[in-house]
Amino acid sequence: MMLTEQAPVLSAVLPLAELKDHLRLGSGFADDGLQDGLIESYLRAAMAVIEGRIGKMLYRRSFLWVLDCWRESDEQALPVAPVAAIASVTLVDMQGGEVLVPEATYRLVQDLHRPRIAGSGGSLPSVPSGGLVKVIFEAGFGPDWTDIPVDLRQAVLLLTSEYHEHRQDDGTQSAGLPFGVVTLIERWRTVRILGGGRT
Repeated sequence: MMLTEQAPVLSAVLPLAELKDHLRLGSGFADDGLQDGLIESYLRAAMAVIEGRIGKMLYRRSFLWVLDCWRESDEQALPVAPVAAIASVTLVDMQGGEVLVPEATYRLVQDLHRPRIAGSGGSLPSVPSGGLVKVIFEAGFGPDWTDIPVDLRQAVLLLTSEYHEHRQDDGTQSAGLPFGVVTLIERWRTVRILGGGRT
């Protein structure tokens, strides 16, 4: 199984101004624009860590998911949430030939924590022997910063601040996420049972 982000979040929608205000409160950060690139890299790193920890995408964007078989014949849990839409399902045979699966044969079962793709008539389309299936879907809370739940936005700001404040860290800082960040994201964590299989 392999999950690939189709395109990164655009810089224009990132909350750089809000983050600069947040940093200025604790560090006297001057808004001269010279550190925008560095701050953006910390922001993207913080978002990636939080997304990885909770299994949810913050900004909505497109993903390509490749797997060699379905876990269940009639439905398959998607690897991240929340999923807004399934754009396409493509079967690939052993020789690399591709067949686009008709949209009427599958559906999205929306769920905040465990969205699934399911067969419309009972079963998902069969994956060719020795082949694979490619699923393109849209995941994330929305296209804008304000679409992201407020506690997750605050967690991103706090973690980005941590990275910024300790950018000269010599390794003596404790490992792991700050307690405040863990508290903010805890309710969003997905508990995975049986590797995403049916319980």
